[in-house]
Amino acid sequence: MFKHSALFVALFAPLAAHAATDEDLRAIRAQIEQLRSDYEQRIAQLEQRLRQAEAGSMKAGSDTGQAQAATQQASLPAARGEGAFNPAVSLILGGTYGQFRQDPAIPATGFAMAAHIPPERGFNLGESELGISANIDPHFRGTATLALDPAGGVSVENAYIESLGLSNGFNLKFGRFFSGLGYLNEHHAHAWDFVDQPLVYRTLWGNQLGEDGIQVKWLAPTDTFVELGAEIAKGRGFPGTERAKNGAGAGVLFAHAGDDIGADYSWRIGASLHRTRRVDAQSDGVPDLPGTAGGVSNLFNGDSQTAGLDFILKYAPNGNIKDTNLKLQGEYFRRKESGMLTYDIAAANTTDSYAVTQSGWYLQSVYQFMPRWRVGLRYDQLDPGVALAGAANAGNVIGDYGYNPERTSLMLDYSPSEFSRLRMQVAQDKSRQGLPDTQLFLQYVMSLGAHGAHRF
Repeated sequence: MFKHSALFVALFAPLAAHAATDEDLRAIRAQIEQLRSDYEQRIAQLEQRLRQAEAGSMKAGSDTGQAQAATQQASLPAARGEGAFNPAVSLILGGTYGQFRQDPAIPATGFAMAAHIPPERGFNLGESELGISANIDPHFRGTATLALDPAGGVSVENAYIESLGLSNGFNLKFGRFFSGLGYLNEHHAHAWDFVDQPLVYRTLWGNQLGEDGIQVKWLAPTDTFVELGAEIAKGRGFPGTERAKNGAGAGVLFAHAGDDIGADYSWRIGASLHRTRRVDAQSDGVPDLPGTAGGVSNLFNGDSQTAGLDFILKYAPNGNIKDTNLKLQGEYFRRKESGMLTYDIAAANTTDSYAVTQSGWYLQSVYQFMPRWRVGLRYDQLDPGVALAGAANAGNVIGDYGYNPERTSLMLDYSPSEFSRLRMQVAQDKSRQGLPDTQLFLQYVMSLGAHGAHRF
């Protein structure tokens, strides 16, 4: 009898294991990926504390330096010839459909001199991202993200080196990267919770601040997540001006803190400061007091300083994010620019002093009300401020627009697996005075190949 039972188990155990459907496997993978994302910061913190403890214990020996070097070398992956180079490769495919009543190329009222990247009407392939990353040796890791333009051509979105195994909580990054300021700035487009960026990111940062430079971060050896960072860069990202010069053209300081509240909640807050200089920054189609048809073209030379605050709060009952979870986040940026403005370079060409303080913020919430389904609501607003123009241009420049651009967006998305997402979004756009617009977006985002967990 026992022989028959053993035979039965041997024959049918594989079938029982196979009974787990592909749907179950996808759900398990999705849960693991979410857990990895939510606790990425805590894991990094604990690993850093472990490295510090190991380093401290090694210092007690007589041959401390050699022992520490040997231990670090043994704990990091070592190259073993050409076959050891096995980079993670991923491809993100995305596309949208946009429907608008107003021309999306018209910028927000009072922000004609800011960045403006309008959405496109109709069906659009969107930007595809090709990502490659791997450890280079025991000391460095490399990452590159190439943006494939739907009209043809390839641009370098990210291409940077990160240090491995630096002591005392420090991490070094150099190359081209998204700045660590704010919360959304470091997130790639396929990881956004809405089809587009909030108005404050679109106008003040041209969607995202990307730089060529050096970033250093320090992770504090505390139970509470505390991270300090600084960047020096070329200044190629808006509002900076890319120039052929020695030294740095922009600088960033940022600080983040976060923790868990019981098993249900986790949070993070941050503050950042960005400084750069705009040189011969030209803006076209700027409305003026004389009411020039089609606006005028102006030049600005001066300093730009932006301060920001950000926060995010996440909730999952008993820490289980598989069935339901909630995210609440918001950011505020305030920019002050002062320098010299040349009005109407094609005709009047009048130069005098100019200063303005502008700001913007958004608040959004995304709720997963059942597995694979999420709904989101976002409200964003801008304040163009009151500009102070010199006497020579006081009769030309609009100082006070008396209007605050705003927009409300509602999103619904469905993710059949952790590799695919389908989204619908409706927005009531009042960012252009006298031109209210109801906008409809449809989007797909698909991920192929190995792709690491997203940031917290």
